[in-house]
Amino acid sequence: MRKLSGLRGWGAALSVVGAVAATGLRAEGNRAVISPAFSTALSEAMAQAQAHAMNTAFTQALEDATATDRELAEYYRGVGHAPLWTGESAQDPARRAALLRALGDADMHGLPVARYDLPGLLARLGDIRSAQALAEAEVALSRAYLAYARDLQSGVVVPSRVDFDIKRDVVRRSAPDLLEKMRVGEPRAVIRALAPQSNEYRRLQKHKLILERRVAAGGWGAVVPADSLRPGATGPAVLALRDRLVAMGYLSRSATASYDGTIQAAVQAFQGNHGLETDGVAGPATMAAINTGPEQRLKSVIVAMERERWLPAERGTRHILVNLADFSARIIDDDRVTFETRAVIGKNAGDRRSPEFSDQMKYMVINPTWHVPRSIVARDYLPKLQGNRNAASYLKLYDSSGREVPRGAVNFNAYTGRNFPFAVKQPPSDNNALGLVKFMFPNKWNIYLHDTPQKHLFQPEKRDFSSGCIRLQQPFEFAYELLSRQEADPQSFFHSVLDTGRETYVNLKKHVPIHLIYRTAVTQAGGAVQYRDDIYGRDARIWEALERAGVRLGGLNG
Repeated sequence: MRKLSGLRGWGAALSVVGAVAATGLRAEGNRAVISPAFSTALSEAMAQAQAHAMNTAFTQALEDATATDRELAEYYRGVGHAPLWTGESAQDPARRAALLRALGDADMHGLPVARYDLPGLLARLGDIRSAQALAEAEVALSRAYLAYARDLQSGVVVPSRVDFDIKRDVVRRSAPDLLEKMRVGEPRAVIRALAPQSNEYRRLQKHKLILERRVAAGGWGAVVPADSLRPGATGPAVLALRDRLVAMGYLSRSATASYDGTIQAAVQAFQGNHGLETDGVAGPATMAAINTGPEQRLKSVIVAMERERWLPAERGTRHILVNLADFSARIIDDDRVTFETRAVIGKNAGDRRSPEFSDQMKYMVINPTWHVPRSIVARDYLPKLQGNRNAASYLKLYDSSGREVPRGAVNFNAYTGRNFPFAVKQPPSDNNALGLVKFMFPNKWNIYLHDTPQKHLFQPEKRDFSSGCIRLQQPFEFAYELLSRQEADPQSFFHSVLDTGRETYVNLKKHVPIHLIYRTAVTQAGGAVQYRDDIYGRDARIWEALERAGVRLGGLNG
C-alpha cells in the first residue's frame, strides 16, 4: 500500500513536469532545443514534483504509523499532517533539541528513563532514508514526548491502583492538547512547565541529587553496632555513632570518643528531623533511623516527588496540610507554616486507615453532635448493645423520622449491621467523641478534623488511634487561626459561640483548600529534610510500582 501510494505521488509529479516541458520545447531542424528560461522553470518544477511526491508519501506513512493510536491520528489530521519534530521549519529542530535534552535529564525527576528510549530515538534519527522512516521517527518522537510529559505532569503510576486509600483522581492531558502546546509554545518553556512548580518539588529534586552523590560516595559509613546508646557511653559503637552523625551533617568533625554533650545535641537535632522524641538518647527507634542508609532515604524522596505530581497544581496561597505520616496538621501561608499542631490519624488496621485526598474546608461546627457512622455502629456499638442494651449510655437512637427511640423498645439482637434501622448520635457535651469543635470539608468518605476528649492520645510519637478522621491536639487554636481572616477578635467570637452549649455552624467566608497527604520525606524552606516512618506501608508499595515501571536509584554505580 505504501509503495503504491508513493508511485501514485511520483506519477502525478512527473505529469506536471511533462506539461511544463511541452511548453518550453521548440524544434531546430532535427533537434529539440530547451530555452534557458525554461531550464530554470523545469528545475523548479522538478523540485516541486519531488516535494509533492515526498509529502504524499510522508502523509501516507504518517497515517499508517498512527493507525492504531486514535489520539495521535486525531492530532496529525488536525494539523494537516504537518510534522512537529522532523519538518524543515525553524521550530522543528528547536522542539527536537528541547525534547532530546529533556529525555536525557529525565532521571533528575526520578522518572523511568528506559521508557522513553533515548538511544533508540537517536539511532532512528540518524538513519532516515525514506518518507516512511521519516514518518516513523516523527511518531516515535511524539510518543516519547507524550510518555515523558504525562509521567512528569501527572505521575508515573496511577495512585488508586497502588493503594485503595489514595483517593486522588489524577488528570492526564490528551495527546492533541499536549502536542498543540508544544506546537504553539516555546519548546523549553513548555517542557519546564510540565513539572510541579511547587517549592517543595524543587527542594526534593535538589535533595535527590545530594543523596545520589552520597550513595555514589559509599553512603554514611558503617552502621552503629548497638541497639541503643546513652550519654556518657564510650567504645567502638560511640565512635561509629559519631562518624555517622558527621557523615549525615549533624556533627562537625570531632575526635571525641565518648557520648558527650556535643554528640547528644547532634542526636537531638537528628531526632527532631525524624519525628522522634528529642531526648538526646539514641534508643532503639532513634538507632534504627540513624542506621537507615541513604538508599532508603533516596527512595522516600523519589516517592515524595511522584506524590507531588499527584497534587492539584494550585494548592492555595493559604491551605491546610495534614501529613498522615507525620501525625501533624499545619496551616500554610505563602509556603510558610503559620500554625502547627499534633494530630491523631486512623489506626493502621482494617478499614480505619485515613485516606488521602484534597478538598475545600467550608465551615466548622462548634458544640457538634456526633453522627456515628454506620460502619462504626455495626463494628463497635451494635455488638455491645446486643450484650447490654444500656452500654454506651451517652449515645441516643433515632428513627427515620428523627424521633428519639427508647432503648427499652428495641430488640438489638434482632438486627445485624446491615439492617439496623436506627441513626445513632451523641449530643454535644464535653465528653462528645468529637470534642467541642469539628472542621468540615464535606466528602464521600466522611472524613473531617475534630477535637477529642482523649488528650492523652497526643503524647506517643506514633499516633494512629482513630477510625479514620483526624483529631487535633490544639483545635481551639486551629479555629482561631482560621477565623482570623474574618473576625476582628477570633478567640472571643469562638468562645461566645462555644459558651451557648448549642450546636452551631460557622461558615468560613473564604473556603480553605485542605490536602490530606502522606509523606515520609518532607522538605523545609531553609532547613533539613524531615523523614518519617512508612506507618501504612504506602510508600513501599509506591516504590515497588515505580520500580516495575522502570524507575531506578541513581548513584548506585558511581
